[in-house]
Amino acid sequence: MNAQQNPTIADYFLGAAARWPESDFLVFPDHRHSYASMKTAMLSRAASFKACGIVAGDHVGLLMANCPEYIECLLGLQCLGAIAVPMNARYKPEELAYVVSNAELKLIVTHDLISEYADFGRLLLEAAALSKPEALSAMVMLGGQRNGFMTQADFEAAAVNVDQSALLETLGAVSSEDTAIMMYTSGTTAHPKGCPLHHDMLVQNGINMNQSRYFLTDQDRFWAPLPMFHMASILPMLCCIDAGAALLSMVHMDAGESLAMLEAERATVAFPSFPTVTAALIAHPDFETRDLSSIKRLNNVAPPDVLRQFQAAFPQSIQTGAYGLTEAGGVLAFNHPDETLESRVTTCGKPMPGLEAKIMHPETQTPCLPGERGEIWLRGYAIFKGYYKSPEKNEEAFQDGWFRTGDLCVMRASGEIEFHGRIKDMLKVGGENVAAIEIESLISKHPSVKMAQVIGVADDRLSEVAAAYVECHDGQQVTQEELIEYCQGKIASFKIPRHVRVVQDWPMSATKVQKFVLRQWFDAEVSA
Repeated sequence: MNAQQNPTIADYFLGAAARWPESDFLVFPDHRHSYASMKTAMLSRAASFKACGIVAGDHVGLLMANCPEYIECLLGLQCLGAIAVPMNARYKPEELAYVVSNAELKLIVTHDLISEYADFGRLLLEAAALSKPEALSAMVMLGGQRNGFMTQADFEAAAVNVDQSALLETLGAVSSEDTAIMMYTSGTTAHPKGCPLHHDMLVQNGINMNQSRYFLTDQDRFWAPLPMFHMASILPMLCCIDAGAALLSMVHMDAGESLAMLEAERATVAFPSFPTVTAALIAHPDFETRDLSSIKRLNNVAPPDVLRQFQAAFPQSIQTGAYGLTEAGGVLAFNHPDETLESRVTTCGKPMPGLEAKIMHPETQTPCLPGERGEIWLRGYAIFKGYYKSPEKNEEAFQDGWFRTGDLCVMRASGEIEFHGRIKDMLKVGGENVAAIEIESLISKHPSVKMAQVIGVADDRLSEVAAAYVECHDGQQVTQEELIEYCQGKIASFKIPRHVRVVQDWPMSATKVQKFVLRQWFDAEVSA
């Protein structure tokens, strides 16, 4: 164990492995790791990285679908003080090339598993050709062989010559203030921003998530199916480590397979987090026949009416939500399970201990009163230290020790946070401020609509008006005229969308719709 007061991620995991060696740590439908077996795999991966020349401070990219090897490599890098850079599995070659160059990756690990996203090997070769990165020394292909990649056999064989005791000596030199992981923001703007996250903020957020909000024990089984390149998967893992609980994951989130896993593994926490995932579970024909009675906690972020539906569908569990962002170590606020249902579906709860939030007027930068909407500013142990290689962005983002999020929120007099969308998602319709999330929440209540996203588009008379992009439930359809009529009388006329487009697929980043792409679609349509 590191002698410093605060543990690094590797210290944190090794401490859990010593306490609960035989307990399940990571469970997939076809594979499981105990804490002890993950420790062995973690040290083996660390030895392979060291043999490849990776040292403290080096950046290593991970481009994989969810799999045990992902966590093995993520933890293995922590032993060396190297920095894991999870790469969005939905990125195209140009986006990958940007991250490879911006992050100055020295090594990339991928696999031959063709996920629902893409052929990673082909994408990486195309990206390397675009950027011709100077820092990149090698790319490793787990699984099959491919030209241009180090094989898994060679990568693992290199570990034989590394002294494992030397790895632990390296670990002792890693500081909890060092960067552990560099996440790239989910890309709602054209270029994602690198967010270096240090060990202490991540470990403490995992501990806080458990000890102040989730209260897990070593008997709990935490289902978190979201991509491992996202904090919605990494933070639950850190929470589980604090309690010796098991993290349940899967390569691809299929509703039927998920229900089978939830039942078979007797999951106690379900962390789908995004309404499309939970809605798919509920809509699946197996939902009524699976025994999900073990689930005592359900986490989602959605409009209040949707959260009430989820609570009704899982009556034995407590539906809670969260407010967070990558720059704050994943989550700043969770609902406490003792809150009333009304509080849990209309707010994100209070900031966790050690974290502060205040609401400021976006233009005057003066404090807002309780219940008044403004920009939420954050301060505390879990706030990152600044974007990577972005001094201008950092100058804009930090003020007097507070991080300006760009999120539009309300803080109640009792301290709970309400999320009202991004400030950039505010429309200016004929001089009136309109929150996109307000329109989205209303449209989502239409029985045919599965998901809605609203953007502002140019208008000759009003300067800007709302345009709604919607996805319908399977077998359902809706027209522009029907949706506009549905909105009439429910919101002010200037808020009603002037344009409606039905889509089958969304331009996604990790878990968010890329609204800038929707604007590109609309502009291209108008130009044509």
